[in-house]
Amino acid sequence: MLIDSHCHLDRLDLTAHDGSLDAALNAARQRGVGKFLCIGVDAANAHTVKQIAEQHSDVFCSVGIHPLDLSREAPTDLDWLLTALDHPRVVAIGETGLDYHYEPEMAAQQQISFRYHLQAAEQTGKPVIIHTREARADTLALLREADLANAGVLHCFTEDWDMARAALDMGYYISLSGIVTFRNAEALRDVARKVPADRLLVETDSPYLAPVPHRGKPNEPQYVCDVAAFLAEVRGEALEQLWQNTTDNFHRLFPLTL
Repeated sequence: MLIDSHCHLDRLDLTAHDGSLDAALNAARQRGVGKFLCIGVDAANAHTVKQIAEQHSDVFCSVGIHPLDLSREAPTDLDWLLTALDHPRVVAIGETGLDYHYEPEMAAQQQISFRYHLQAAEQTGKPVIIHTREARADTLALLREADLANAGVLHCFTEDWDMARAALDMGYYISLSGIVTFRNAEALRDVARKVPADRLLVETDSPYLAPVPHRGKPNEPQYVCDVAAFLAEVRGEALEQLWQNTTDNFHRLFPLTL
Protein backbone atom coordinates (compact mmCIF):
# COMPACT_ATOMS: atom_id res chain seq x y z
CA MET A 1 0.00 0.00 0.00
CA LEU A 2 0.90 3.67 -0.17
CA ILE A 3 0.52 6.15 2.69
CA ASP A 4 -0.34 9.84 2.57
CA SER A 5 1.95 10.97 5.36
CA HIS A 6 0.58 14.51 5.58
CA CYS A 7 -2.94 15.69 4.75
CA HIS A 8 -5.45 18.13 6.23
CA LEU A 9 -8.63 16.08 6.03
CA ASP A 10 -10.64 18.69 7.90
CA ARG A 11 -9.87 21.26 5.18
CA LEU A 12 -10.48 19.27 2.00
CA ASP A 13 -12.66 20.68 -0.75
CA LEU A 14 -15.20 17.85 -0.97
CA THR A 15 -17.21 19.28 -3.86
CA ALA A 16 -16.13 16.48 -6.20
CA HIS A 17 -17.28 13.94 -3.59
CA ASP A 18 -20.71 15.41 -2.83
CA GLY A 19 -19.42 16.79 0.44
CA SER A 20 -18.41 13.38 1.76
CA LEU A 21 -15.05 12.83 3.43
CA ASP A 22 -15.75 9.09 3.32
CA ALA A 23 -16.04 9.31 -0.47
CA ALA A 24 -12.75 11.21 -0.75
CA LEU A 25 -11.00 8.62 1.40
CA ASN A 26 -12.57 5.78 -0.59
CA ALA A 27 -11.26 7.32 -3.82
CA ALA A 28 -7.77 7.13 -2.33
CA ARG A 29 -8.27 3.63 -0.98
CA GLN A 30 -9.35 2.43 -4.41
CA ARG A 31 -5.99 3.61 -5.77
CA GLY A 32 -4.08 1.71 -3.08
CA VAL A 33 -3.69 4.31 -0.33
CA GLY A 34 -3.86 2.37 2.91
CA LYS A 35 -3.28 4.97 5.63
CA PHE A 36 -3.57 8.72 6.15
CA LEU A 37 -1.95 11.06 8.66
CA CYS A 38 -4.30 13.98 9.38
CA ILE A 39 -2.35 16.98 10.61
CA GLY A 40 -3.11 19.37 13.43
CA VAL A 41 -2.32 23.04 12.95
CA ASP A 42 -3.81 24.80 15.98
CA ALA A 43 -5.62 24.26 19.26
CA ALA A 44 -9.00 24.76 17.60
CA ASN A 45 -8.68 21.82 15.22
CA ALA A 46 -7.03 19.37 17.63
CA HIS A 47 -10.41 17.92 18.58
CA THR A 48 -11.46 17.71 14.93
CA VAL A 49 -8.45 15.74 13.74
CA LYS A 50 -8.80 13.35 16.67
CA GLN A 51 -12.45 12.85 15.85
CA ILE A 52 -11.66 12.08 12.21
CA ALA A 53 -9.01 9.57 13.28
CA GLU A 54 -11.41 7.94 15.74
CA GLN A 55 -13.98 7.46 13.00
CA HIS A 56 -11.63 5.83 10.46
CA SER A 57 -9.38 2.90 11.31
CA ASP A 58 -6.85 3.86 8.64
CA VAL A 59 -6.56 7.53 9.72
CA PHE A 60 -4.16 8.71 12.39
CA CYS A 61 -3.47 12.28 13.47
CA SER A 62 -1.03 14.75 14.95
CA VAL A 63 -1.61 17.80 17.14
CA GLY A 64 0.39 20.99 17.29
CA ILE A 65 0.51 24.67 16.42
CA HIS A 66 1.61 25.71 12.94
CA PRO A 67 4.06 28.64 13.05
CA LEU A 68 1.63 30.78 11.04
CA ASP A 69 -1.25 29.97 13.40
CA LEU A 70 0.34 31.26 16.58
CA SER A 71 -1.49 33.66 18.79
CA ARG A 72 0.22 37.04 18.86
CA GLU A 73 -0.58 37.33 22.57
CA ALA A 74 0.80 34.09 24.02
CA PRO A 75 3.23 31.36 22.96
CA THR A 76 2.27 27.72 22.71
CA ASP A 77 1.69 26.17 26.10
CA LEU A 78 3.70 23.02 26.85
CA ASP A 79 1.10 21.69 29.28
CA TRP A 80 -1.59 21.99 26.60
CA LEU A 81 0.59 20.13 24.14
CA LEU A 82 1.29 17.27 26.53
CA THR A 83 -2.40 16.93 27.37
CA ALA A 84 -3.48 17.06 23.73
CA LEU A 85 -0.88 14.45 22.74
CA ASP A 86 -2.22 11.96 25.27
CA HIS A 87 -4.62 10.21 22.91
CA PRO A 88 -4.34 6.78 21.24
CA ARG A 89 -4.83 8.13 17.70
CA VAL A 90 -2.26 10.93 18.05
CA VAL A 91 0.99 9.55 16.67
CA ALA A 92 3.01 12.74 16.12
CA ILE A 93 3.58 16.34 17.18
CA GLY A 94 2.93 19.22 14.83
CA GLU A 95 2.99 20.54 12.46
CA THR A 96 5.40 22.95 14.03
CA GLY A 97 8.51 24.80 12.94
CA LEU A 98 9.52 28.17 11.56
CA ASP A 99 8.20 30.25 8.67
CA TYR A 100 9.89 33.60 8.10
CA HIS A 101 8.46 34.04 4.59
CA TYR A 102 5.11 35.43 5.68
CA GLU A 103 5.76 36.58 9.25
CA PRO A 104 9.43 37.37 9.84
CA GLU A 105 8.39 39.70 12.64
CA MET A 106 7.10 36.64 14.54
CA ALA A 107 10.45 34.85 14.50
CA ALA A 108 11.03 35.03 18.25
CA GLN A 109 7.55 33.77 19.10
CA GLN A 110 7.81 31.01 16.51
CA GLN A 111 11.06 29.85 18.07
CA ILE A 112 9.46 29.72 21.52
CA SER A 113 6.62 27.60 20.18
CA PHE A 114 8.98 25.33 18.23
CA ARG A 115 11.03 24.71 21.37
CA TYR A 116 7.87 23.71 23.27
CA HIS A 117 7.02 21.19 20.57
CA LEU A 118 10.53 19.78 20.66
CA GLN A 119 10.35 19.52 24.45
CA ALA A 120 7.05 17.67 24.11
CA ALA A 121 8.71 15.30 21.66
CA GLU A 122 11.50 14.61 24.14
CA GLN A 123 9.00 13.91 26.93
CA THR A 124 6.59 11.75 24.92
CA GLY A 125 8.89 10.07 22.40
CA LYS A 126 6.53 11.02 19.59
CA PRO A 127 8.18 12.36 16.40
CA VAL A 128 7.81 15.95 15.23
CA ILE A 129 6.40 17.09 11.88
CA ILE A 130 8.34 20.17 10.84
CA HIS A 131 7.35 23.04 8.58
CA THR A 132 10.27 25.26 7.56
CA ARG A 133 10.39 28.11 5.08
CA GLU A 134 13.12 30.73 4.74
CA ALA A 135 14.33 29.79 8.22
CA ARG A 136 17.01 27.26 7.38
CA ALA A 137 19.71 28.23 9.88
CA ASP A 138 17.36 28.66 12.85
CA THR A 139 15.46 25.45 12.09
CA LEU A 140 18.64 23.39 11.99
CA ALA A 141 20.02 25.12 15.09
CA LEU A 142 16.93 24.30 17.14
CA LEU A 143 16.92 20.70 15.91
CA ARG A 144 20.56 20.31 16.92
CA GLU A 145 19.81 21.88 20.29
CA ALA A 146 16.94 19.45 20.90
CA ASP A 147 18.97 16.40 19.79
CA LEU A 148 15.91 14.16 19.69
CA ALA A 149 16.36 10.41 19.68
CA ASN A 150 13.21 9.70 17.63
CA ALA A 151 13.56 12.85 15.49
CA GLY A 152 10.77 13.38 12.94
CA VAL A 153 10.22 14.60 9.40
CA LEU A 154 10.73 17.78 7.42
CA HIS A 155 7.43 17.76 5.58
CA CYS A 156 6.69 19.24 2.15
CA PHE A 157 10.40 19.79 1.76
CA THR A 158 11.36 22.69 -0.54
CA GLU A 159 14.87 23.55 0.61
CA ASP A 160 18.21 22.55 -0.93
CA TRP A 161 20.30 19.42 -0.58
CA ASP A 162 22.60 20.98 2.04
CA MET A 163 19.67 21.42 4.41
CA ALA A 164 18.29 17.98 3.59
CA ARG A 165 21.66 16.38 4.27
CA ALA A 166 22.00 18.24 7.59
CA ALA A 167 18.56 17.04 8.67
CA LEU A 168 19.28 13.49 7.52
CA ASP A 169 22.50 13.53 9.53
CA MET A 170 20.41 14.28 12.63
CA GLY A 171 18.10 11.33 11.95
CA TYR A 172 15.23 13.17 10.27
CA TYR A 173 13.18 11.97 7.32
CA ILE A 174 12.39 14.03 4.22
CA SER A 175 8.83 14.12 2.85
CA LEU A 176 8.09 15.31 -0.67
CA SER A 177 4.80 16.65 -1.94
CA GLY A 178 3.34 17.60 -5.31
CA ILE A 179 5.74 20.54 -5.50
CA VAL A 180 8.36 18.12 -6.82
CA THR A 181 6.26 17.75 -9.99
CA PHE A 182 6.16 21.48 -10.73
CA ARG A 183 8.01 22.68 -13.82
CA ASN A 184 10.28 25.07 -11.91
CA ALA A 185 11.27 22.55 -9.20
CA GLU A 186 14.42 21.06 -10.74
CA ALA A 187 16.49 21.85 -7.65
CA LEU A 188 13.98 19.95 -5.55
CA ARG A 189 14.09 17.04 -7.97
CA ASP A 190 17.84 16.94 -7.40
CA VAL A 191 17.13 16.55 -3.68
CA ALA A 192 14.59 13.84 -4.47
CA ARG A 193 17.23 11.83 -6.31
CA LYS A 194 19.65 12.01 -3.38
CA VAL A 195 17.44 11.22 -0.37
CA PRO A 196 18.25 7.69 0.81
CA ALA A 197 15.51 5.16 0.09
CA ASP A 198 15.09 4.42 3.80
CA ARG A 199 14.47 8.08 4.75
CA LEU A 200 11.90 9.19 2.16
CA LEU A 201 8.19 9.85 2.70
CA VAL A 202 5.48 11.00 0.30
CA GLU A 203 2.54 13.28 1.03
CA THR A 204 -0.12 15.45 -0.54
CA ASP A 205 -0.39 18.28 2.02
CA SER A 206 -3.93 18.34 0.66
CA PRO A 207 -5.95 20.43 0.05
CA TYR A 208 -2.89 22.44 -1.01
CA LEU A 209 -0.29 21.96 -3.76
CA ALA A 210 -1.96 19.47 -6.09
CA PRO A 211 0.63 17.67 -8.23
CA VAL A 212 0.80 17.67 -12.01
CA PRO A 213 -1.49 16.70 -13.78
CA HIS A 214 -3.98 18.05 -11.23
CA ARG A 215 -2.29 21.39 -10.59
CA GLY A 216 -4.77 24.21 -10.17
CA LYS A 217 -7.39 21.89 -8.72
CA PRO A 218 -8.07 21.17 -5.04
CA ASN A 219 -5.62 18.57 -3.82
CA GLU A 220 -6.83 15.36 -2.15
CA PRO A 221 -5.25 12.24 -0.64
CA GLN A 222 -5.65 10.03 -3.71
CA TYR A 223 -3.14 12.23 -5.54
CA VAL A 224 -0.33 10.89 -3.36
CA CYS A 225 -0.26 8.13 -5.98
CA ASP A 226 0.70 10.71 -8.62
CA VAL A 227 3.45 12.12 -6.41
CA ALA A 228 4.81 8.60 -5.83
CA ALA A 229 4.73 7.75 -9.54
CA PHE A 230 6.64 10.92 -10.39
CA LEU A 231 9.21 10.29 -7.67
CA ALA A 232 9.78 6.73 -8.81
CA GLU A 233 10.51 7.99 -12.30
CA VAL A 234 12.82 10.76 -11.09
CA ARG A 235 14.71 8.36 -8.83
CA GLY A 236 14.87 5.58 -11.40
CA GLU A 237 13.12 3.14 -9.09
CA ALA A 238 10.36 0.64 -9.63
CA LEU A 239 7.08 2.13 -8.46
CA GLU A 240 6.29 -0.91 -6.33
CA GLN A 241 9.63 -0.55 -4.54
CA LEU A 242 9.04 3.13 -3.79
CA TRP A 243 5.60 2.30 -2.41
CA GLN A 244 7.12 -0.38 -0.18
CA ASN A 245 10.03 1.76 0.97
CA THR A 246 7.94 4.79 1.86
CA THR A 247 5.41 2.62 3.69
CA ASP A 248 8.16 0.93 5.69
CA ASN A 249 9.67 4.33 6.47
CA PHE A 250 6.33 5.69 7.65
CA HIS A 251 5.82 2.79 10.02
CA ARG A 252 9.37 3.09 11.33
CA LEU A 253 8.93 6.80 12.04
CA PHE A 254 5.38 6.51 13.35
CA PRO A 255 5.31 3.09 15.08
CA LEU A 256 1.98 3.83 16.76
CA THR A 257 0.34 3.46 13.32
CA LEU A 258 1.16 -0.28 13.19
